[in-house]
Amino acid sequence: MQITSPTLRKFLRAAVLASIATAIFIIVCAAWIALPLPSAMREPRVVPSLTITDRNGLPLRTTRSPDGVRGGWISIAEIDPDVIRAFVAAEDRRFYDHHGVDPRAIGRALRDNIRSGRIVSGASTITMQTVRLLRGTPRSWPGKVAQALWALRLDAHLSKNQILEQYLNLVPLGQGTVGVPAAARLYFNGSASELSLGQAAMLAGIARVPARDNPIRSQNRARERRTAVLASMRLQGFIATDEQTRAANEPVMHAAAATNFLAPHFTTQLLARTGETATGMIRASIDLELQRALEAEVRHTVNTLQDRAAKHAAAVVLDNRSGDVLAWVGSPDFFADTAGQVDMVISARQPGSALKPFLYGLAFDRGFTASSVLPDVPRTYPTSTGPYEPQNYDRTFRGPVRAREALASSYNVPAVELAERMGAAALLSTLHDAGFALTRTAEHYGLGLALGNGDVTLLELANAYRGIANGGVWRPYRMQTDAPKSGEQMRFMSSHAAALVLDILSDPVARIPGFGAATPLDFPFPAAAKTGTSRHFTDNWAVATTANFTVAVWVGNFSGRPMQGVSGITGAGPLLHRAVLQTAERYSPGYLVRPDEAGLVASNVCILSGMRATSECPSMLEWFAPGTEPIAYDDWQRDGRTVLPPEYAEWAAQKSRTDLRFAADTESPVSQSRAQRILSPLDGDRYQRPIGVDARYATIPLVAGGADAVGWLIDGRPIASARWQLTPGTHIITATWPSGVRDSVRVVVE
Repeated sequence: MQITSPTLRKFLRAAVLASIATAIFIIVCAAWIALPLPSAMREPRVVPSLTITDRNGLPLRTTRSPDGVRGGWISIAEIDPDVIRAFVAAEDRRFYDHHGVDPRAIGRALRDNIRSGRIVSGASTITMQTVRLLRGTPRSWPGKVAQALWALRLDAHLSKNQILEQYLNLVPLGQGTVGVPAAARLYFNGSASELSLGQAAMLAGIARVPARDNPIRSQNRARERRTAVLASMRLQGFIATDEQTRAANEPVMHAAAATNFLAPHFTTQLLARTGETATGMIRASIDLELQRALEAEVRHTVNTLQDRAAKHAAAVVLDNRSGDVLAWVGSPDFFADTAGQVDMVISARQPGSALKPFLYGLAFDRGFTASSVLPDVPRTYPTSTGPYEPQNYDRTFRGPVRAREALASSYNVPAVELAERMGAAALLSTLHDAGFALTRTAEHYGLGLALGNGDVTLLELANAYRGIANGGVWRPYRMQTDAPKSGEQMRFMSSHAAALVLDILSDPVARIPGFGAATPLDFPFPAAAKTGTSRHFTDNWAVATTANFTVAVWVGNFSGRPMQGVSGITGAGPLLHRAVLQTAERYSPGYLVRPDEAGLVASNVCILSGMRATSECPSMLEWFAPGTEPIAYDDWQRDGRTVLPPEYAEWAAQKSRTDLRFAADTESPVSQSRAQRILSPLDGDRYQRPIGVDARYATIPLVAGGADAVGWLIDGRPIASARWQLTPGTHIITATWPSGVRDSVRVVVE
């Protein structure tokens, strides 16, 4: 289009106005740049302190302090030259050649951002980063412009060394550290004036993404960033090839760094939740004495099981009333060079049978009782992925089993049958209410959810069992004693169902069929305990809850490699036992709520059928939610014969070939004889009362076979319960049966 004379005049006028405006802008900017810097940008700044203590005020970790030990300010002359070269190579290779803003870097950033269609580079120089640390400019285009102008002003008034001094004392380097001095102390237990080349490169590498790339968060990423910085230093001629090689082979963290903070997994997680800019003092919920004791127990466990391919373990302890985390051990060695920072307290894995109590709690709320009989017989369930044939741990079937025995002995087949009747969706909803994150659908998990095929964390498991101890109500845990208590809560089972679950999980007699007479789940005080083992022995879990605290432990391999025949009883069980006793030395276990205190009612039922007892069947006392007691009298055993329901006929036919207690023809006579003897303790057993445990809790279970109406005598004197409080000396324990049979054993208590 031909430009007319008026159009040309308008264009020239606009050009002149633009030139004048540009000149005015430049003059104003130059005048503004020439103004003296604010004092806050010239003088050293006080770095706020942050100290984390345990619940008793003992220091766990200090991320920085104003005295210069873990933070504060040091002069550029005191900083190792390798540190300066490493940061220049990593963050701003033309630092000494530009005036606060690097036009070449801006050009490269524009090119890269246009090519990618998003912001992938900000072209920030060390001077611009220093401005952001001093003034907190926003990460936006207007913020970038302001940052660039302040960088020009900073460069005009301060020398390059003064700018570097500001930057190296203020740059965040992960884990709450501010500045090179604090980071050098934390990661290497050293001084900023005496760092190796590898350590200097490590700190420079952390600076880009400090929360992610620091060696406490990930040694692999920290190593990769160090390698990149060393390569950049080599390309820029700061170091020789042999120096690069030696520095790349240095340890990622110094061994002495472990002394710089305690309860490392816990404090790292606490910092992540409170924010690395937090200041002042945080009183954590951790009990340092208990924490150290459990760290030792975790190390002992992996040392004991290393010949069975179990390399890792973890433990967590919660206070039931407040939800305070009393101990948190995420791995045997936080500072191990390979995966020590993996935190199994919050890493999700499959818990196996540890989820069964929540299934039974759901069933109890839907009309099932502890005496409800469930089929432990071969059965095939059609699923979307094909037929599913559950098996028990020992590959045997037991026919009709009461819910009490099925849960306490952790039978798989009855649990799957119960899940089929309750529905996977209802079970998943209950688990969600109990605090488990389980992110897949009920269709994905299917009936296998009853056997723990969904990934959960040890912390979720502990807090859910804490909820059972608190009457079936989930509440959040706390990591700080000074944090306000949350009013958030969710009921996932009724108080009656919770009381039944606790009673079953604390019943040593009901555990005998599945685990034997003596297990690590027996304690000298009331405790409800459960184990879990995932498929192929990949993960071992064990959890115990008392009235006042809950302990959960995990044993396995971070890699997912299967262990060699390590079950919950042989792997996680012993660790749980020791961890519970360690906790009980410092915190009273208290007494679990008794069934009658929870409003349950007692009724005599037949052991085999779970129906109301008659004179013809061996019976036991069972607890029920009001209104759920059995009304019908037992009709399985009459006239010396046992008549099983039809669904057990096939199982009975197979069983009759090896066990005369049951016959293929359900109308045939069946022998009711059972071994009438003391199963625990055994003759000659010796006991030692646990040190530091209240005498009231130093008890052992008394277990006998045969009819359940057993009377107990200690040294000829009857006792009211099947738990005996240990008393020093030699004692004769006698069991008496209604038939007149007596059995005695001799034990010694030291």
